[in-house]
Amino acid sequence: IGSTNGCERTSFAFLRQELPVRFANILREIELLPDKLLSTPSVKLVKSWYIQSLMELVEFHQKSPDDQKVLSEFIDTLIRVRNRHHDVVPTMAQGVIEYKDMFKVDPVTNQNIQYFLDRFYMSRISTRMLMNQHTLLFDDKSRSGHPRHIGSIDPCCDVVEVVNDAFQSSKMLCDQYYLTSPELKLNQVNGKLPGEPINIVYVPSHLFHMLFELFKNSMRATVEFQENSPSLSPVEVTVVLGQEDLAIKISDRGGGVPVRKIEQLFSYMYSTAPRPRMDDGRQTPLALSTESVEKLPVFNKSASKHYQATSEADDWCIPSKGPKQTAAL
Repeated sequence: IGSTNGCERTSFAFLRQELPVRFANILREIELLPDKLLSTPSVKLVKSWYIQSLMELVEFHQKSPDDQKVLSEFIDTLIRVRNRHHDVVPTMAQGVIEYKDMFKVDPVTNQNIQYFLDRFYMSRISTRMLMNQHTLLFDDKSRSGHPRHIGSIDPCCDVVEVVNDAFQSSKMLCDQYYLTSPELKLNQVNGKLPGEPINIVYVPSHLFHMLFELFKNSMRATVEFQENSPSLSPVEVTVVLGQEDLAIKISDRGGGVPVRKIEQLFSYMYSTAPRPRMDDGRQTPLALSTESVEKLPVFNKSASKHYQATSEADDWCIPSKGPKQTAAL
């Protein structure tokens, strides 16, 4: 639904069916979490947000799409739901931290939480994308200021421009925190025409967010690892356009990651960054083809089994927990 078929009634009819289904699916999976995790104040709060939003959206199931007042009320509800869920990610993360602090996390529980959060955050991205698209297209107060954009989508997204914007935002944060920051070394390969920027159909805000998180990690590692060096090595970025995909490679001289920790890097229960203060939202800690098919989590018997699976005994030895510290003489 966009430039050629931007019908508000059609979008309304689709979303009043689709959004409740997605909210209901994820609520069923929340119920499968360990009882002790479900009992944390933060997870209880997240669950209450989803229940309230589901009930508000279901109210539109029998309403007519031909009534302009209904369409306006639906937009107001979408904005209210979106605002209510603004802090879902840090609140759910706080719930996991509360659980981790109170109870020992065994491998099975860790595996279940990992499975759930992958699906939970993917579902959240999908619902926010749908709500944002509808409001940006059909709400006069929310319309995008860029005439080229179709809702939140840029049909000619300049990848290098977004890379530079994300790097400069991270650099400013790094300068504030460390009083120094590395420079950017950027190279783009396989542009459609020599000297012309690489453009793709994409959501610039999503690309910016991913790059911003990666640059923060890269800069923090570089500054801390090279704190005694006379100058900092640059963060190198290579943007490559393939026949079907676009790849962005970010590399740095920040010390790397020990092999024994590689498997932990994509675990929600692991972080090398200092724990953020939940009471201060103003400071961000320095610490994430032509046609596509949306991949979505669906609640069913197969999903339920993932929360009931037991972990078999590991048949590999446990690597050392780190280099031994030798006392100075």
